[in-house]
Amino acid sequence: MLRRLLQPVWVLLAIVFLIEAWLWDHLEPIVARVVAAIPLARFKQWLTARVGALSPAATLIIFAVPIIPLFPLKLVGLWLLTHEYWMTGVSTFLFAKLLGVGVTAFVFDVTRDKLLEMHWFERIYDLVLKIRAKAAELVNPIKQRIRELIAGNGEGWSSRTLRLIQRFRKSVHEAR
Repeated sequence: MLRRLLQPVWVLLAIVFLIEAWLWDHLEPIVARVVAAIPLARFKQWLTARVGALSPAATLIIFAVPIIPLFPLKLVGLWLLTHEYWMTGVSTFLFAKLLGVGVTAFVFDVTRDKLLEMHWFERIYDLVLKIRAKAAELVNPIKQRIRELIAGNGEGWSSRTLRLIQRFRKSVHEAR
């Protein structure tokens, strides 16, 4: 009974977790392109050399420090939201979030090997990967159902409505 009641909460948490994972996966290549376009490549090489000389514990500090300055920016976004500056607040918060994920992906790429030398960090990393797989497993049936609805497959009223809209769009485009 309790499990059934908590199912929507678990699905919501899984969706949030997968959004974070999706952002991570998709911002990492963008950050790599930015690094290639501006002189961050030399900075990355320099940072990689410095990280190679550090202990894993010191590397953890290098991993955590770039995230700290972004926290006040998120607070500014929240402050703007509480004072009903909706667009500015959401934009500020999203900018801080995306920048934070991008910077974290960049720094994690440089520090990953050293961080994984710490057994507790490796266990947490493995746990996060398992949670990500479990979240995907939980959300995939919902995503599949949404895809089916959008494609107009099935027999429900929403599927019939979408097929009708698709036929209407097709007829409008053919008329041109």
